[in-house]
Amino acid sequence: MCLGIPGKILTIEPNPLGMTMGRVSFGGVTKDVCLAYVPDAKLNDFVVVHVGFALSIIDEQQAGTIYDYLKLNQHLTDLEVNEAAAPPLKATTG
Repeated sequence: MCLGIPGKILTIEPNPLGMTMGRVSFGGVTKDVCLAYVPDAKLNDFVVVHVGFALSIIDEQQAGTIYDYLKLNQHLTDLEVNEAAAPPLKATTG
């Protein structure tokens, strides 16, 4: 099964070759991610990441819903996400 994990963009590092990279936070764990497929992404945007590539920009509520689903199904432990750290996103109900 392939999973797209929501994360929050912390930094963006443009690259003249078009392979823009950034640091993305996943519940307290930060990883380098390629942002080339989401050229409109900005700092603090939420993106869905699969195998190191951000594939789409989503809003905070969508990110929280995905994060909650992954936590409920215990996929976050497999992904080395530090559950003791406060997640950068929270699902809203209403």
